[in-house]
Amino acid sequence: MAHLFTLKKVGAYTLSHRVVLAPMTRMRTIQPGDIPSPMMADFYGQRASEGGLEIIEGVSISVPARSYLGAASFYHDGQTEGWKAIANAIHAKGGRAFMQLIHGGRQSHVDMTGGVAPVAPSVVPFEGVAFTKDGFVPASPHRALEIEEIPGIIEEFRVAAQRALDAGFDGVELHGANGYLVDQFIQDGTNKRTDAYGGPIENRVRFLREAVEALISVWGADRVGVRISPSGQWGGISDSNPEATFSYVAQVLDGYKLAYLHVIEPRIKGDDTLHEDHPPVAVKYLRPHFSGPIIAAGGFDGASAEAIVAAGDADLVAFGRHFSSNPDLPYRLQHKLPLTPYVRAAFWGGDEKHYSDFPAWSPTLEPTEAE
Repeated sequence: MAHLFTLKKVGAYTLSHRVVLAPMTRMRTIQPGDIPSPMMADFYGQRASEGGLEIIEGVSISVPARSYLGAASFYHDGQTEGWKAIANAIHAKGGRAFMQLIHGGRQSHVDMTGGVAPVAPSVVPFEGVAFTKDGFVPASPHRALEIEEIPGIIEEFRVAAQRALDAGFDGVELHGANGYLVDQFIQDGTNKRTDAYGGPIENRVRFLREAVEALISVWGADRVGVRISPSGQWGGISDSNPEATFSYVAQVLDGYKLAYLHVIEPRIKGDDTLHEDHPPVAVKYLRPHFSGPIIAAGGFDGASAEAIVAAGDADLVAFGRHFSSNPDLPYRLQHKLPLTPYVRAAFWGGDEKHYSDFPAWSPTLEPTEAE
């Protein structure tokens, strides 16, 4: 673990190690109103470490941007105190917190969007799901955004970024991955527009550019990151030439001198592993195009995380599933201690059980206790 546990400058901050908490939609807000709950503050505070980075779960920027009942959002003042409690819990242990901002686009349902049709760059057949009071249900039919509507959504990203700043966070991450709205604009399987936001890749990244610039206007580039998922399958997304598309995306983002680029390996689809032994590929072809820090995510354990940092293909590694059940994951990885198994049934909503009740390591802890 010689490389994973060394200092790393990431934008405005110097981190003590390279083990990052990945953003995970855990659907633990208080309803109605998507109020961040005390158990969320417990969860994030437990996983904080001195000089460690946590990226906070897909926070919707408006009511029409929502996809999952119980998921996080930040668009009204009543949510502010809950978010401040989360930032404070992380800072109390010397950690850093970036809030991930998201618009779900076509991955939604009218029960979640306030009754309006979900939006997308184009109308393309889609068999995805959203999470409502009735559980996972087929997504509602979506409509194509009119070009004059786009500045309003960009402004919602800016306002949410300002809210995150006011709540005491350390930065923001734009969710440009997993088939949500930003990704829908980037990839030609979902973007069939013929105006300034569609067609050649230069146009398809325009929405990404404008969203990034909105976040930078609040935070400065060195406290803004972007997450992408080249060749990812979540959300029914596709592109005719993903390597060329995302190499260009990396080049564009490199020009902003962002805090980091966060890359989900295509061996992962949401919370599932598609290819158990598939080596990392996305970060390898992106590395020549992005000169700043790269966070790799998706299917890593301690050994493979150390290896990818040692090879120079990534600078940090984000963990989701293993971090969900091991609040002291950096300590366990550093000392090669056993990991408590994660509990998949508790990923998508629930209470404290198998969420904020996992114990930190002790010599008497049996790995099966928290299953």
